[in-house]
Amino acid sequence: MHAAALPRAETAARAIGTVRHFTPHQTIFAEGEPAAHFMLVIHGMVRSCGHFSDGRRFIGAFYAGGDIFGLERNPSYLASAEAVSDTAIVLYPAAAWFDVLRAQDDLSLRIFGAMMRSIDQARGHARLLGRFCAVEKIAAFLLECHERSNQGRLITLEMTRQDIADYLGLTVETVSRCLGQLKRDGLIRFRSSRRLDLIDIETLRTITH
Repeated sequence: MHAAALPRAETAARAIGTVRHFTPHQTIFAEGEPAAHFMLVIHGMVRSCGHFSDGRRFIGAFYAGGDIFGLERNPSYLASAEAVSDTAIVLYPAAAWFDVLRAQDDLSLRIFGAMMRSIDQARGHARLLGRFCAVEKIAAFLLECHERSNQGRLITLEMTRQDIADYLGLTVETVSRCLGQLKRDGLIRFRSSRRLDLIDIETLRTITH
């Protein structure tokens, strides 16, 4: 979605916002930096990530066009944010956002909705990580992508296999093996390495319950 296509409230709020463009893997903000802004994704994809004490990376969330991220109750960011693909975002100064909310009811509702979605996503991610079977995790992840997609049964995976592995707490080899199993079972069909069709959504849902 181009910046000119932003909803009316968001366009008005750009009076205090700044549009920034990021290339794949570029850091938007780092863990521990002052939480001076919150952000709206115009297009592209962002990953929220951090590292365990042993250096292993984990991914907590993915944000796509229309998503808001970087809202913190703390003075600093609790995780880093990086662009997955070519990404454009609007940065809003955190100190000024209450003034915007008072002036723009539509934006207030949008930001409140984004906060609620973030809570739901965190709960969903916790449930996903609690699954014992790797195939269940992959099936749940594909359904999550499907819910956010506007392409019907077609899913475009902007993230890499390593991103998926770090998001699900798996190895890259396990991710590839499970995708191959779902393909052999006739539940998905690959158009390319990043594009696939969900052939049997109902069975995928059954796997995740």
